[in-house]
Amino acid sequence: MKTYDLAIIGGGPSGASAAFEAAKSGLKTVIIEKEFLPRYKTCGGGFVFRGRKDMPFDITSAVEREFFDVDIRFEAKKMALNTKRKHPIISMIMRDEFDFLMVQKAQELGVELLQGQKLVALDFKHQLTTLTTTSHTFQAKFIIAADGALSPTAKLAGWEETRMMCPALEYEIKVPDEDFRRLSTSARFDIDVVPYGYAWSFPKKNHLSVGVGKFLKTKKGVDLKTHYKNYLTMLGITEVLEEQGHGFIIPNTPRTDGFVKQNVFLIGDAAGFADPLTAEGISNAIYSGKLAATSIVESELNLEKAIQLYDEKLNKKLLPELRLGVKLAGFFYENKTLRNILLKKHGQRAAEYMTDIFMGDRTYPHDFREKVKQKLKLSLF
Repeated sequence: MKTYDLAIIGGGPSGASAAFEAAKSGLKTVIIEKEFLPRYKTCGGGFVFRGRKDMPFDITSAVEREFFDVDIRFEAKKMALNTKRKHPIISMIMRDEFDFLMVQKAQELGVELLQGQKLVALDFKHQLTTLTTTSHTFQAKFIIAADGALSPTAKLAGWEETRMMCPALEYEIKVPDEDFRRLSTSARFDIDVVPYGYAWSFPKKNHLSVGVGKFLKTKKGVDLKTHYKNYLTMLGITEVLEEQGHGFIIPNTPRTDGFVKQNVFLIGDAAGFADPLTAEGISNAIYSGKLAATSIVESELNLEKAIQLYDEKLNKKLLPELRLGVKLAGFFYENKTLRNILLKKHGQRAAEYMTDIFMGDRTYPHDFREKVKQKLKLSLF
């Protein structure tokens, strides 16, 4: 039976990132991917600069467009904010090509790829875990679950569901040339088009990625399809030439019951590492993949040490930022009236701050509640 140091379940950005880091340090690594690459993956495809600048290789070939400015609109108060930077704030990618590129880079370092293989069982009874897929059986010392929001691997390893799961709809659409030219000049976010969420219009090479999402859990459901149609009207789109829609869920909060069980490490959406405020997940997926792989490498394949290192690395930066993001998202989406009072006076400064976070130049403020109180006093007097 074939044995690996590390088996990674899922060939998306988080899994490919982990594979690249592990192979770079000489670990015998395999990626198990249930589809055949390249494959379509539902995603808005907005990759913020904080993630891109830390990539260990050039991704230009997978970038369809770059935007050095971003439009953020608040329809309720007719507020339109715009920020600009000298580096691309958001790079537009299609996940089929982007994921394929990342996996290829990992393969160049010796990573094996098993495609069209679904993981169906994990056996932890022996020192090495036995993994069974639809047509293979092999063993691994470590496993990284990088298989997305639904993460069958996490379920096989015994995790219960503790993340907040948020619904979204994303459409790849082709529109008349005049509409495409008009809408392809900037990346656009429209806050509150969806209650407790936003809509987005991301221009790609020859089409638009238009989506709607609700990013705070409430008792009342939301009709995303109706909000999508209303958003097209808001964008001035009266004719859609081609349309492919996909529903998906975004885990908008980290798991509360840990990120390692047995020898299985969770990363990316499987762990719930998407940004709670913006729902952007690619940059944190790649970052967490790197953290998990380097923890295993630095432990010299000692499980207890690897778990300790991963916990330390997560708690140094990523988890504190996500916990703050959860609190900020609650304020941002639940207190619309109060938020808009503040934005009416301090909106551009807030947009610049958020853009700095996208660029990787700042993190969420730890004292944001006190700052909100101070700004509110200034706005009311």
